[in-house]
Amino acid sequence: MPDYVAAVDQGTTSTRFMIFDHGGNEVAKHQLEHEQLLPRAGWVEHNPVEIWERTASVIQTALNGARLVAADLAAVGITNQRETSVVWNPKTGRPYYNAIVWQDTRTDRIASALDRDGRGDIIRRKAGLPPATYFSGGKVQWILENVDGVRAAAERGEAVFGNTDTWLIWNLTGGVNGGVHVTDPTNASRTMLMNLDTLDWDEELLSFFGIPRQMLPDIRPSSAPGGYGEVTGLAALRGVPLTGDLGDQQAATVGQVCFAPGEAKNTYGTGNFMLLNTGEEVVRSSSGLLTTVCYQFGDGKPAYALEGSIAVTGSAVQWLRDQLGIISGAAEIEALARQVDDNGGVYFVPAFSGLFAPYWRSDARGAIVGLSRYNTNAHLARATLEAVCYQTRDVSEAMEQDSGVHLEVLKVDGGVTVNDLCMQLQADVLGVPVSRPVVAETTALGAAYAAGLATGFWSTTEELRANWNEARRWQPEWTDEQRAAGYRGWKKAVERTLNWVEVD
Repeated sequence: MPDYVAAVDQGTTSTRFMIFDHGGNEVAKHQLEHEQLLPRAGWVEHNPVEIWERTASVIQTALNGARLVAADLAAVGITNQRETSVVWNPKTGRPYYNAIVWQDTRTDRIASALDRDGRGDIIRRKAGLPPATYFSGGKVQWILENVDGVRAAAERGEAVFGNTDTWLIWNLTGGVNGGVHVTDPTNASRTMLMNLDTLDWDEELLSFFGIPRQMLPDIRPSSAPGGYGEVTGLAALRGVPLTGDLGDQQAATVGQVCFAPGEAKNTYGTGNFMLLNTGEEVVRSSSGLLTTVCYQFGDGKPAYALEGSIAVTGSAVQWLRDQLGIISGAAEIEALARQVDDNGGVYFVPAFSGLFAPYWRSDARGAIVGLSRYNTNAHLARATLEAVCYQTRDVSEAMEQDSGVHLEVLKVDGGVTVNDLCMQLQADVLGVPVSRPVVAETTALGAAYAAGLATGFWSTTEELRANWNEARRWQPEWTDEQRAAGYRGWKKAVERTLNWVEVD
């Protein structure tokens, strides 16, 4: 058997290709950003063709850098930004419209209408999700209603839908020359269209959005022994079996080897996502969390999860860089924030796309509160890092209410975890230790694990557990009084963001 497994990690701001050995160690990596298209306030789009081109480029560059070829890879997996929706013509391979990104809020009227007439309760019960701009169903409905000719094309089988995993799998497996139109349950569970109990598209849910069933991909296990097909659409990977597919947050959960009920991880990327494995039990939240599929390996029963989804974390740092210009690179925020000992009374709630879990308020917008003449850009930098941590506490408390599980330690991963100050603040705000693994890019690792399990490269999940090693642990340093006072200030700041946008 070949010595390596690889994964495409198609994220919100970039695409990377990573190659791992049997010990789960990184062998090679290449990453490229893609353009963020912001045509109107609240609209966020990507060019799907650019994403495919970037994917092909990072694969070739990583292989070249490691002096490896397709024959050296036992399998390849896919992980992706979830909910970001692409509709394309399978006969020409051309998208009908840009990908509508998970952060986009143009479907707020669609979401609010679902809640007004009672359909929202059915979506919560069947799909485990609240009606929200976040999820794919409303985005597909918007394209069908607003892009000329797409609905007619869909009715005649010439318009198909997928999140970015489906788009890339279709291209990798041949595109117009026999590309496979598939997804996995983790991605399907982010659409408001899949029934959590049957792991299949639900006719009643489809009717709420007016989406023809023939637009939708087949749903196959996240780790598929039969595979989704061999790569034929890219010479650099030709012949490699494509056997793993997981939404990015579920992939990070697998990469953090959270295979037992009660185990949780938090991923810090563009947004911030905490998942708690609930095992084979579908736990429906009463505290503003999402119920989602965690993974399905082969013919086994699916594992489910409670998820707290936060829209803006790493992208708040990007905002300081790109819109305000107070830092020239993301790495500078830690040094700037360390210039002060506290936030100076400043709180920053980065509700750029409304508030996600546990609030689900599309009427909210970002706010910086508590300013005085005393405050500097360093206080704002620190408040930005604290916002990441306070949003995580919001989710953690909701998770404990729903599950009864008290967090003993938080496993963390993703780009923001290189910021030592932010991770120390996270331990302080939560009051529990924070643990970072040796391989911080656990999203790609999880997709590689899913692919490798399907081909026998790894035989069991216990073998994967043996690969996990801690790189660093942060212990809480704040007193209980500091922690309580800081959180009170955060909750007051959140209140100031609400009812800012009128949603019909």
